[in-house]
Amino acid sequence: MSLFHALVDDAGLFPPTALPMTDALARHKADLAEGSPVLTHRFLVAASRLPELREHLDHPVRLGIILDTPDLPPLKDLDVELVEVPGGAAVDLGDLPARQFVEATAAQLPVDLPAGVGLKVRCGGTVAAAFPTAQDLGAFISHCVERGIPFKATAGLHNAVRHFDPALGVDRHGFLNLVLAVCAAVAGEDPVAVLSTTDVGELVRLAHDVPDGVAVRARELLVSYGSCSTKTPVEDLLALGLITERQDGAATANGASVTRTVSAEENV
Repeated sequence: MSLFHALVDDAGLFPPTALPMTDALARHKADLAEGSPVLTHRFLVAASRLPELREHLDHPVRLGIILDTPDLPPLKDLDVELVEVPGGAAVDLGDLPARQFVEATAAQLPVDLPAGVGLKVRCGGTVAAAFPTAQDLGAFISHCVERGIPFKATAGLHNAVRHFDPALGVDRHGFLNLVLAVCAAVAGEDPVAVLSTTDVGELVRLAHDVPDGVAVRARELLVSYGSCSTKTPVEDLLALGLITERQDGAATANGASVTRTVSAEENV
């Protein structure tokens, strides 16, 4: 199993990219055709925008629903795999065969999480205060690993490696740091050190050295993360040599085939 297989959910509707529905669906359709296994090929959409989605949908789509409405809307005509819930409390999904993830922070983790329900952590946003510290994010990861709770991540993970954002005046978490921090926690090590590092060479070395069993367990727990760009994660992994491009334009990652994205979307 590759550390990076089915890692990135398509959050193109959400800031900062915030594509119009038609453009987001067109990009998603192109990604489906290219078939990169780094992407989950799951489309994230707010519940309040489901009527708009239905109006423009012209191809089968696997969905993750962000519940921004008081109640879960009718979903029986849609292929819903995930429901992400704000507010720290699970909701009744009825007979909907979807996984549920409740948003939480390290400081406000649910005490009694229903069986089968996972957590969701926000790794950034549009203001500096939205970015958790490495210590807080590490505490969240340790909580999930120690209790076997699957989780998703969202927001702020624009690039592979942790870096300073001068516009916001804050360090952005890297998605590679996040993946390897979960691996560290699974191996009984401190995830904070991995979350905090900006040493690209060290992160690449760590990625190559992850034992297979640790990688499998880490990705059972870290289900995926939402990215407004479906191009940047693939490009970053190629640039770091963690997936390798072949002459035919495809790439390999621990034996998995990865197709390079060729859309003109800007790096966000």
